[in-house]
Amino acid sequence: QVQVVESGGGLVQAGASLRLSCEASARTLSGVTMVWFRRAPGKEREFVAARWRSGTVFYADAVKGRFSISKDSAKSAVYLQMNSLKPEDTAVYYCAASSRVILSNIRNPTAYDWGQGTQVTVSS
Repeated sequence: QVQVVESGGGLVQAGASLRLSCEASARTLSGVTMVWFRRAPGKEREFVAARWRSGTVFYADAVKGRFSISKDSAKSAVYLQMNSLKPEDTAVYYCAASSRVILSNIRNPTAYDWGQGTQVTVSS
């Protein structure tokens, strides 16, 4: 099982940008699907973005056009660039990695093991 460590959260004003980092324990991300989810206070964990092991990326409708997921192969890391942040983006953001998840299950939070996450707070 690939372990990950998230970082980069913080407190920003609406309209600002943040970049979250997710460093994986694997020497390579080849064949590994990387995902970002988030959990807002009082809500269920929800899908944000994914980089399927083929390189195809997926986004939740709520973040499409504002967030982007990218990979740094040299560091076995993925990033979540978040632009035009809104107060409703406030949540704990979690990264996960899996070499076993199937495509139809990519947005299912139960398909992954979760770490501590990183807090993102967007003030209005």
